[in-house]
Amino acid sequence: MKNILVTGGKGQLASCIKDVSGNLDNLNFIYVDIDQLDITDIKSVKTFFKKNNVSYCINCAAYTAVDKAESDKEFAEMVNVLGAKNLAITCDSNDAVLIHISTDFVFDGTHTKLYKEEDEANPLSVYGLTKLNGELVIADVLKKHIIIRTSWLYSEHGQNFLKTMMKLGSERDSLGVVVDQIGTPTYAGDLAKAIVSIIDKEKTSYGTYHYSNEGVASWYDFAKAIFDISGINVDLSPIKTEAYPTPAVRPRYSVMDKSKIKQELKFNIPNWRDSLKICLTNLQNITHDL
Repeated sequence: MKNILVTGGKGQLASCIKDVSGNLDNLNFIYVDIDQLDITDIKSVKTFFKKNNVSYCINCAAYTAVDKAESDKEFAEMVNVLGAKNLAITCDSNDAVLIHISTDFVFDGTHTKLYKEEDEANPLSVYGLTKLNGELVIADVLKKHIIIRTSWLYSEHGQNFLKTMMKLGSERDSLGVVVDQIGTPTYAGDLAKAIVSIIDKEKTSYGTYHYSNEGVASWYDFAKAIFDISGINVDLSPIKTEAYPTPAVRPRYSVMDKSKIKQELKFNIPNWRDSLKICLTNLQNITHDL
């Protein structure tokens, strides 16, 4: 049986991995949060790997507060760069594979073609820069790595755009949502299935990949779909980025080309609207059960 270490164990992606991996008897998933393992402390990381005989590490731990990172650069670097480096070094010395989650925010969004893995990265924010530097240090230290860039993650778990819209839609009569930032909403449950499949099938096509759901949307489109499918009646208005200023600059266009992961890892990727319906149904069932 292989031991799989999942960092960021209380986050939404780790929670989705827990949801989809329950029937795999050949894989033992070990979920840790900062209370159990601080990835910025390399001694603790090395001790944990040896004690638990780790074969794979899925690094879901990250500093993801995009706006807060602008004034908290040192801590963002600690988690997103040093933490990633410590895991890569330790995986290398233990012959383990590192699956690392990164972001579309490594791109500046200045063109409107699909971003390929080899396209030049030019992050606009501290968050994007630290995630890019984390990627670079992993690739420099460790051969057996799979970096997966994803975008606009949401799920039944944790705090995310979907949950925020559901809350605001129930509290307000009208709402404005940004219409000129274009990307792809990604259901963390789909990404979790892809990650578990990589491990279960022992894929060895190492390198960087893009994974999001299929299709294109603005944040306004995403919000409108949430309200339409949920039957929430709210007066939704499209607004420009300038009308909702934030400390961190976001890419205006960050739709990613997923040809590589589909071809090399044989994945079928659902459309974002189809996955949104599944997630909302699951949320309704959870609420009903409560």
